[in-house]
Amino acid sequence: MDMGSSSSSSSGASCKISMLWNWYTVDACFLSKQWHIRTVGAYVGSLIAIFTWVVVLEAFRRLSREYDRRIMMEWNSSRADVETNTHDSVKGLKGLGGITRFGNSNGEFQPTHTQQLIRSIFHTVQFGAGYLLMLLAMYYNGGIIFVIFVSTFVGYFISGRDMGAGGSQSEGGKECC
Repeated sequence: MDMGSSSSSSSGASCKISMLWNWYTVDACFLSKQWHIRTVGAYVGSLIAIFTWVVVLEAFRRLSREYDRRIMMEWNSSRADVETNTHDSVKGLKGLGGITRFGNSNGEFQPTHTQQLIRSIFHTVQFGAGYLLMLLAMYYNGGIIFVIFVSTFVGYFISGRDMGAGGSQSEGGKECC
C-alpha cells in the first residue's frame, strides 16, 4: 500500500509522513494528500486551525452538558407539577403517577425521542472531532501534539467551569438518562 511517499504535487515535492516523533513543517501531510503543508505559513495556519478546532470542541462539550442539564430541569419541573396536581386535587388523579412528560413507567427520567436525537448529534460530533484529532496526533508531529495539548487546556479552562450539583463535574450527561 502506497503511503503517499511517492506522490507528487505540482511543485514536485512529496509528503513527509513519519510514524516516529518528528518536527516536519514543510512537506508534511496530515489526514490526506490535500492537506500538504508547502510553506511554514501553511504549517502555522494549520496549527492555528487545530487550536481553534479543539477550543470549539470543548465549547461544544459544554453545550452538550448544558443541554442535558436543561432537559433534566424541565423533567424535574414537570414531575413536581404532576406531584403538586396529584396532592392538590380534590378527586385525585388516579394513575397519573406513572405518566410524566419525560419519564418512563417507573417515574425515572427518559428523554423523548427528539431530545435523544439531539443528544445523539452532540455525541456524534464530539466523537468524530475527537477521532480526527487522535488521527492527527498519530502523525507524531511535535507541533501538532503540543497545540492539541495547549488548546485542550485553554478550551477546558474557558468552557469547563460549569459544575454539577454537589460541586462535581458532570461528565457528558452521566447524571442524565
